Amino acid sequence: MTKLSVNINKIATLRNARGGNVPDLLKVATDIQKFGGQGITIHPRPDERHIRYQDARDLKSIVYTEYNIEGNPEKSFIDLVLEIKPEQVTLVPDAVDAITSNAGWDTIKHASFLKEIVQEFQRNGIRTSIFVDPVLDMIEGAKAIGTERIELYTEAFAHQYSLGNKNGIEPYLEAAILANQIGLGINAGHDLSLDNIQFFKQNIPGLLEVSIGHALISESIYLGLENVINMYLQKLK
Repeated sequence: MTKLSVNINKIATLRNARGGNVPDLLKVATDIQKFGGQGITIHPRPDERHIRYQDARDLKSIVYTEYNIEGNPEKSFIDLVLEIKPEQVTLVPDAVDAITSNAGWDTIKHASFLKEIVQEFQRNGIRTSIFVDPVLDMIEGAKAIGTERIELYTEAFAHQYSLGNKNGIEPYLEAAILANQIGLGINAGHDLSLDNIQFFKQNIPGLLEVSIGHALISESIYLGLENVINMYLQKLK
Protein backbone atom coordinates (compact mmCIF):
# COMPACT_ATOMS: atom_id res chain seq x y z
CA MET A 1 0.00 0.00 0.00
CA THR A 2 1.18 3.50 -0.83
CA LYS A 3 1.51 5.69 2.27
CA LEU A 4 -0.55 8.86 2.64
CA SER A 5 1.29 11.85 4.09
CA VAL A 6 -1.00 14.81 4.71
CA ASN A 7 0.37 18.29 4.07
CA ILE A 8 -1.08 20.61 6.73
CA ASN A 9 0.05 23.94 5.27
CA LYS A 10 -3.54 24.93 4.55
CA ILE A 11 -4.51 24.44 8.18
CA ALA A 12 -1.78 26.91 9.12
CA THR A 13 -2.97 29.32 6.40
CA LEU A 14 -6.48 29.29 7.88
CA ARG A 15 -5.16 29.82 11.40
CA ASN A 16 -2.90 32.68 10.37
CA ALA A 17 -5.70 34.45 8.50
CA ARG A 18 -7.47 35.20 11.76
CA GLY A 19 -4.69 35.13 14.33
CA GLY A 20 -4.88 33.09 17.48
CA ASN A 21 -4.81 29.32 17.38
CA VAL A 22 -7.96 28.26 15.54
CA PRO A 23 -7.74 25.79 13.97
CA ASP A 24 -5.19 24.21 16.28
CA LEU A 25 -2.44 22.89 14.01
CA LEU A 26 -1.12 20.39 16.56
CA LYS A 27 -4.57 18.96 17.23
CA VAL A 28 -5.22 18.59 13.51
CA ALA A 29 -1.92 16.76 13.05
CA THR A 30 -2.81 14.47 15.95
CA ASP A 31 -6.27 13.80 14.52
CA ILE A 32 -4.95 13.10 11.02
CA GLN A 33 -2.75 10.37 12.46
CA LYS A 34 -5.60 9.05 14.60
CA PHE A 35 -7.80 8.90 11.50
CA GLY A 36 -5.22 6.75 9.70
CA GLY A 37 -2.89 9.22 8.00
CA GLN A 38 0.57 7.67 7.75
CA GLY A 39 2.60 10.86 7.77
CA ILE A 40 2.55 14.61 8.26
CA THR A 41 4.14 16.93 5.70
CA ILE A 42 4.91 20.60 6.17
CA HIS A 43 6.49 23.10 3.81
CA PRO A 44 7.77 26.09 5.81
CA ARG A 45 8.69 29.13 3.73
CA PRO A 46 10.95 32.01 4.74
CA ASP A 47 8.03 34.45 5.14
CA GLU A 48 6.19 31.95 7.39
CA ARG A 49 2.94 32.78 5.63
CA HIS A 50 1.50 29.42 6.64
CA ILE A 51 3.74 26.98 8.54
CA ARG A 52 5.94 28.84 11.00
CA TYR A 53 9.38 27.59 11.98
CA GLN A 54 8.10 27.19 15.53
CA ASP A 55 5.28 24.99 14.20
CA ALA A 56 7.93 22.72 12.74
CA ARG A 57 9.57 22.42 16.15
CA ASP A 58 6.28 21.92 18.02
CA LEU A 59 5.16 19.16 15.64
CA LYS A 60 8.26 17.08 16.41
CA SER A 61 6.69 15.75 19.62
CA ILE A 62 3.27 15.30 18.00
CA VAL A 63 4.13 13.36 14.84
CA TYR A 64 4.54 9.67 15.63
CA THR A 65 4.08 8.41 12.07
CA GLU A 66 6.46 9.88 9.46
CA TYR A 67 7.50 13.51 9.65
CA ASN A 68 8.36 15.00 6.24
CA ILE A 69 9.65 18.56 5.97
CA GLU A 70 9.89 19.96 2.47
CA GLY A 71 11.32 23.19 1.17
CA ASN A 72 14.05 25.09 -0.61
CA PRO A 73 17.37 24.25 1.07
CA GLU A 74 18.41 27.75 2.09
CA LYS A 75 20.52 28.06 5.23
CA SER A 76 17.60 28.74 7.58
CA PHE A 77 15.74 25.71 6.20
CA ILE A 78 18.79 23.46 6.48
CA ASP A 79 19.40 24.58 10.07
CA LEU A 80 15.75 23.92 10.96
CA VAL A 81 15.78 20.41 9.49
CA LEU A 82 19.05 19.53 11.20
CA GLU A 83 17.63 20.76 14.49
CA ILE A 84 14.41 18.72 14.21
CA LYS A 85 15.76 15.64 12.41
CA PRO A 86 12.51 14.46 10.77
CA GLU A 87 12.31 11.04 9.13
CA GLN A 88 12.41 12.64 5.68
CA VAL A 89 13.38 15.92 4.06
CA THR A 90 12.13 16.76 0.56
CA LEU A 91 14.16 19.34 -1.36
CA VAL A 92 12.00 21.65 -3.48
CA PRO A 93 13.36 24.48 -5.68
CA ASP A 94 10.60 27.01 -5.03
CA ALA A 95 11.35 30.71 -5.25
CA VAL A 96 10.78 32.87 -2.18
CA ASP A 97 7.76 34.56 -3.81
CA ALA A 98 6.23 31.40 -5.31
CA ILE A 99 2.57 30.81 -4.42
CA THR A 100 3.24 27.09 -4.55
CA SER A 101 5.86 24.75 -5.94
CA ASN A 102 5.88 24.91 -9.73
CA ALA A 103 8.86 22.92 -11.03
CA GLY A 104 11.24 20.13 -10.18
CA TRP A 105 15.01 20.43 -9.78
CA ASP A 106 17.46 20.44 -12.62
CA THR A 107 19.51 17.72 -10.97
CA ILE A 108 22.31 18.04 -13.51
CA LYS A 109 22.80 21.81 -13.31
CA HIS A 110 22.54 21.82 -9.51
CA ALA A 111 24.25 18.46 -8.90
CA SER A 112 27.13 19.66 -6.73
CA PHE A 113 24.89 21.95 -4.65
CA LEU A 114 22.33 19.21 -4.03
CA LYS A 115 24.89 16.49 -3.38
CA GLU A 116 26.49 18.46 -0.55
CA ILE A 117 23.12 19.09 1.10
CA VAL A 118 21.91 15.52 0.66
CA GLN A 119 25.09 14.18 2.24
CA GLU A 120 24.72 16.52 5.22
CA PHE A 121 21.17 15.36 5.88
CA GLN A 122 22.12 11.72 5.45
CA ARG A 123 24.98 12.10 7.92
CA ASN A 124 22.32 13.16 10.40
CA GLY A 125 20.11 10.13 9.73
CA ILE A 126 17.51 11.97 7.64
CA ARG A 127 16.19 10.29 4.50
CA THR A 128 16.30 12.62 1.50
CA SER A 129 13.95 13.06 -1.42
CA ILE A 130 14.41 15.40 -4.40
CA PHE A 131 11.42 17.01 -6.13
CA VAL A 132 11.68 16.32 -9.88
CA ASP A 133 9.67 16.51 -13.07
CA PRO A 134 9.10 13.19 -14.86
CA VAL A 135 12.16 13.68 -17.06
CA LEU A 136 14.50 10.71 -17.34
CA ASP A 137 17.71 12.75 -17.32
CA MET A 138 16.62 14.47 -14.11
CA ILE A 139 15.91 11.13 -12.45
CA GLU A 140 19.31 9.78 -13.45
CA GLY A 141 20.80 13.01 -12.10
CA ALA A 142 19.02 12.48 -8.79
CA LYS A 143 20.50 9.01 -8.53
CA ALA A 144 23.98 10.39 -9.21
CA ILE A 145 23.52 12.91 -6.38
CA GLY A 146 22.92 10.04 -3.95
CA THR A 147 19.40 10.75 -2.73
CA GLU A 148 17.31 7.83 -1.50
CA ARG A 149 14.06 8.99 -3.12
CA ILE A 150 12.55 11.31 -5.65
CA GLU A 151 9.18 13.04 -5.43
CA LEU A 152 7.47 13.24 -8.82
CA TYR A 153 5.89 16.64 -9.44
CA THR A 154 2.39 15.66 -10.57
CA GLU A 155 0.72 18.92 -11.61
CA ALA A 156 1.02 18.11 -15.33
CA PHE A 157 -0.59 14.70 -14.83
CA ALA A 158 -3.43 16.18 -12.76
CA HIS A 159 -4.13 18.84 -15.37
CA GLN A 160 -4.24 16.35 -18.24
CA TYR A 161 -6.40 13.96 -16.24
CA SER A 162 -8.91 16.74 -15.54
CA LEU A 163 -9.18 17.23 -19.31
CA GLY A 164 -9.90 13.54 -19.81
CA ASN A 165 -6.46 12.77 -21.20
CA LYS A 166 -5.29 9.66 -19.37
CA ASN A 167 -2.20 9.51 -21.57
CA GLY A 168 -0.79 12.21 -19.32
CA ILE A 169 0.31 9.37 -17.05
CA GLU A 170 2.84 8.06 -19.58
CA PRO A 171 5.85 10.25 -18.66
CA TYR A 172 5.27 9.32 -15.02
CA LEU A 173 5.13 5.62 -15.81
CA GLU A 174 8.42 5.88 -17.73
CA ALA A 175 9.95 7.84 -14.87
CA ALA A 176 8.80 5.24 -12.33
CA ILE A 177 10.16 2.35 -14.36
CA LEU A 178 13.56 4.03 -14.54
CA ALA A 179 13.54 4.94 -10.84
CA ASN A 180 12.75 1.33 -9.93
CA GLN A 181 15.52 0.07 -12.19
CA ILE A 182 18.19 2.30 -10.65
CA GLY A 183 17.09 1.88 -7.05
CA LEU A 184 15.36 5.17 -6.27
CA GLY A 185 12.28 5.19 -4.05
CA ILE A 186 9.28 7.02 -5.51
CA ASN A 187 7.12 9.62 -3.79
CA ALA A 188 4.66 11.90 -5.57
CA GLY A 189 2.72 15.06 -4.94
CA HIS A 190 1.02 18.22 -6.22
CA ASP A 191 -2.62 18.47 -7.33
CA LEU A 192 -3.35 14.84 -6.53
CA SER A 193 -6.95 14.48 -5.38
CA LEU A 194 -9.74 12.00 -4.75
CA ASP A 195 -10.58 12.27 -8.46
CA ASN A 196 -7.20 11.18 -9.80
CA ILE A 197 -5.30 9.43 -7.00
CA GLN A 198 -6.53 5.89 -7.67
CA PHE A 199 -5.66 6.06 -11.36
CA PHE A 200 -2.23 7.44 -10.56
CA LYS A 201 -1.57 4.79 -7.91
CA GLN A 202 -2.66 1.95 -10.21
CA ASN A 203 -0.34 3.07 -12.99
CA ILE A 204 2.84 3.92 -11.08
CA PRO A 205 4.81 0.83 -10.04
CA GLY A 206 6.66 1.10 -6.76
CA LEU A 207 4.87 4.22 -5.53
CA LEU A 208 5.88 4.45 -1.87
CA GLU A 209 4.23 7.65 -0.68
CA VAL A 210 2.02 10.54 -1.76
CA SER A 211 1.93 13.93 -0.09
CA ILE A 212 -1.45 15.66 -0.42
CA GLY A 213 -2.54 18.93 1.11
CA HIS A 214 -4.60 21.46 -0.80
CA ALA A 215 -7.07 19.02 -2.37
CA LEU A 216 -7.45 16.90 0.75
CA ILE A 217 -8.17 19.85 3.03
CA SER A 218 -10.54 21.37 0.45
CA GLU A 219 -12.41 18.06 0.07
CA SER A 220 -12.63 17.81 3.86
CA ILE A 221 -14.65 21.03 4.02
CA TYR A 222 -17.51 19.16 2.37
CA LEU A 223 -16.90 15.58 3.45
CA GLY A 224 -15.08 15.80 6.78
CA LEU A 225 -11.42 15.18 7.53
CA GLU A 226 -11.75 11.65 8.93
CA ASN A 227 -13.95 10.54 6.04
CA VAL A 228 -11.64 12.00 3.39
CA ILE A 229 -8.50 10.43 4.88
CA ASN A 230 -10.17 7.02 4.83
CA MET A 231 -11.33 7.58 1.24
CA TYR A 232 -7.71 8.22 0.22
CA LEU A 233 -6.51 5.16 2.12
CA GLN A 234 -9.01 2.96 0.28
CA LYS A 235 -7.90 4.33 -3.10
CA LEU A 236 -4.22 3.83 -2.23
CA LYS A 237 -4.55 0.14 -1.34
